[in-house]
Amino acid sequence: MKQNNKSVKIIPLGGLEQIGMNITAFEYEDSIIVVDCGLAFPEDEMLGIDLVIPDVTYLKENADKVKGLVITHGHEDHIGAIPYIENEVNMPIYATKLTMGLIEHKLREHGNINNVRRKIVTHGQMITLGAFRIEFIRTTHSIADAAALAIYTPAGIIVHTGDFKVDYTPVFGEAIDLPRFGELGKKGVLALMADSTNVERPGYTPSEKTIGKVFDHLFDDNKDHRIIIATFASNVDRVQQIINSAYKYGRKVVVEGRSMVNVIQTASELGYIDIPDNTLIEIDQIKNYPDEQVVLITTGSQGENMAALSRIAASIHKQITIKPGDVVIFSSSPIPGNEKAIFKVINELEMKGAHVIFQDTHVSGHACQEEIKLMYALTKPKYAIPVHGEYRHLKRHAELAVEMGIPKENVKILSAGDVLSIGEDVFDVTGKVQAQGILVDGLGVGDVGNIVLRDRQQLSENGLLIVVVTLEAGSNQQVAGPDIVSRGFVYVREAENLMDECREVVQEALDNCLDRGITDWGKLKNTIRDALSDFLWKKMKRSPMILPIITEV
Repeated sequence: MKQNNKSVKIIPLGGLEQIGMNITAFEYEDSIIVVDCGLAFPEDEMLGIDLVIPDVTYLKENADKVKGLVITHGHEDHIGAIPYIENEVNMPIYATKLTMGLIEHKLREHGNINNVRRKIVTHGQMITLGAFRIEFIRTTHSIADAAALAIYTPAGIIVHTGDFKVDYTPVFGEAIDLPRFGELGKKGVLALMADSTNVERPGYTPSEKTIGKVFDHLFDDNKDHRIIIATFASNVDRVQQIINSAYKYGRKVVVEGRSMVNVIQTASELGYIDIPDNTLIEIDQIKNYPDEQVVLITTGSQGENMAALSRIAASIHKQITIKPGDVVIFSSSPIPGNEKAIFKVINELEMKGAHVIFQDTHVSGHACQEEIKLMYALTKPKYAIPVHGEYRHLKRHAELAVEMGIPKENVKILSAGDVLSIGEDVFDVTGKVQAQGILVDGLGVGDVGNIVLRDRQQLSENGLLIVVVTLEAGSNQQVAGPDIVSRGFVYVREAENLMDECREVVQEALDNCLDRGITDWGKLKNTIRDALSDFLWKKMKRSPMILPIITEV
């Protein structure tokens, strides 16, 4: 049999060493395909940032090679950046029906739906994009229509699981297609790129259906109270089970939160959620029903500031007010880093008399150790490339792959931007591309960088001092000032002595410059800034941002 010496490149542009922003490019000669295009939510130190999207400089530089964007499922960390990235690199999109419905909603919101070619793919279908053939394999996750991908490359078959768990009794649709993974394993799988999110957890992830019984018990135990349930907007199966329990116990359902309304509307139109007639009511109709006949499904399970539940907890929601006796159920697990925000909301709810339930009301959508092992046992890959997770997840996944018999040298933990060359006799990082993540602030995409963030951090921690000096045009004689304005540094009325000292320091620095014939405004500003900064640090051990302004009359 002839040896295959061809190699392809795998280039993750996000989704590694972090949760979210999943996007990976596969390249062979003049063909590039992109798998997923998600966003990440900002970290605490990213002041004022709304979201983070992938840096696709490499794709822009090679736009003529890009054949298409293939999506595994419809969660934000896999589809959220599509409207932004399609403006940069126009790629045809291939996705299953519900996933495409959610993508189309996003494109419509951003006004670029007519510019993007889209094709709905079914499980089991094969598409050809340049040098690659991609097969969509049915998997189960916490949203319907999830797919794993078998990517047939000139170097061999690469299996990308997407986010998955092994659920034999999913709420919607059929079980994961395990036989197909086994068939691929018999053909020979070059590499397995599997989900690492839950790799630290032993055992199996319970079926999504088990939560249905939990909701039934909670509805039964709280028959006399209004129930509010917070969950992820995109967890359509969870919403379905809440609706099932509400219908069973004779309650009307109100859906609140823009993203939740959008997802349920899309899922309902496409037939992925079954809502019995007369079950759903508008939020303004809630007053027409007693509390024990109402359940509210809302966003905000992660303590997000502007989500519906946070606004309800803070008493700034226009239509819903917490009453003593309300039962609030958190049906999600905290994303790492969100715990503080979540407990803040829980405390606010409890203070207003609500009873909060947040344990045993969620099952994960991700595979635990035994399911990941099963994926290795079925596909028997030559190489293992852990994906989707922080570094600790990827490291534990690499150890698990070795436990499953993959030689240590055949397991690679990649970082965003790494270029991995992979083939029968090559498995090495051979380059690096730009992949830092782009910050989105309001309508500004990429106009906030590290320097602006550093300024924001300094302003938030130390405040601002504005120094205003007026010079005479031509002669550069000082006409007025220095005047000092403080914002977020000290309260001026209670610090008049300090302000006088600051003015003296600035005046001295200014006199020194003008005496030496320095009239360049840039140099004057730097001298003022340095002198005042040194003085304040020595006197107060504080470093406000200092903004000198020179005007001319």
